[in-house]
Amino acid sequence: MMDADTMVLPRLGPTEAGVEDPWGEDRPPRRSRAATRAAAGAGRWRAVPWLLPALLAGGLGGAGLSTPGLRTEELATWRAATSPWRDTLTGGDAASTPYHLLMRGWAELFGASDVALRLPSLLAVTVAVALVGGLAARLFAPGTGVLAGVLLAVLPTTTRYAQEARPHAVALLAAVLATWLLLPILDRPTARRLVAYAAGVALLGLCQPGALLLLAGHGWVVLAFRRRAAGRWFAAAAPGVLLVIVSLWWAGRGGGFLPPGVRPDPAVLAAAPRELFGVTALGAVLAGLALFSLPLRYAAAICTAWALVPALAMLLAAWAVPVWSPAALFFTLPAWAVLGAVALSRLGTRWAVAGLAAIALLGVPAQVAGAPAIRLIQALCS
Repeated sequence: MMDADTMVLPRLGPTEAGVEDPWGEDRPPRRSRAATRAAAGAGRWRAVPWLLPALLAGGLGGAGLSTPGLRTEELATWRAATSPWRDTLTGGDAASTPYHLLMRGWAELFGASDVALRLPSLLAVTVAVALVGGLAARLFAPGTGVLAGVLLAVLPTTTRYAQEARPHAVALLAAVLATWLLLPILDRPTARRLVAYAAGVALLGLCQPGALLLLAGHGWVVLAFRRRAAGRWFAAAAPGVLLVIVSLWWAGRGGGFLPPGVRPDPAVLAAAPRELFGVTALGAVLAGLALFSLPLRYAAAICTAWALVPALAMLLAAWAVPVWSPAALFFTLPAWAVLGAVALSRLGTRWAVAGLAAIALLGVPAQVAGAPAIRLIQALCS
């Protein structure tokens, strides 16, 4: 993917802006013999940004999948999975109906035990982390992909939602997939790519309607870098959004459309980093790394918009309607992980590994609260 320029704000003037690239990330490498041999060797490790983070996320999430029992927030999923189809379709809030129908069908095949109900979340997080590693490798470099995937895998909230029978993990996967499908549109918006993106948008909205705020970030990127494709992007996104609206209207005859939330105030906003990242200090560290991952290059701008624009849109909406919920912004966590990985990758391998280890250590208290790491070690040693 070519980096056209370095702006995040939509362009209002000529597009012949120079590229700000102090780290040399946009410059084509010189092809020496050694570089050619290194590129050939790198092909053997192409799967590492996918597999290593996925194995780590699957291990941390799977270690605590069966204990403790279903939490209060998961009981709605259990009721939907064990109720008749008609009750699943008409009961509860409209926003959760598609997910509950999915879990009702899953329970038909695999049962409604605690592990069975949580397994889709674990699978969704594992695949999402793998895709994030691949996405970062595609946008930046394989090493950045490994860092991004591992960073996302070790965040306490990633482990938490991998172990809960709630729609957050499935929405995370849908958000990563929708962003993955956006990239080809930015390069060349063919009909096939637009249809695939429309399907990704529909899946995102059906998993968690509030996650459609991601489209605000996608639209920002399109307007900033591919304004000529804005009409085709809108035409692709609109059918998916319309399908979600119709589904919500049809399912919402007995329930509400909006997810639960609160109105923002200073105390609520101060608690947001801990709720989103698991530890307040992790939020501060990732925010600092995200700032360091700039200048506003094209690839970094995609993740910047993904991380910030949905949160800002929800915050603005929450002043009128009580919908503010950091948990509902879980789908933005991959963007923070990628931005953090970009910053770490600029420090060199040793410092990047040290920084990643420090971030993992910051999350240890929250991880130990669920004790997935302890159970994983016990399982490996037994």
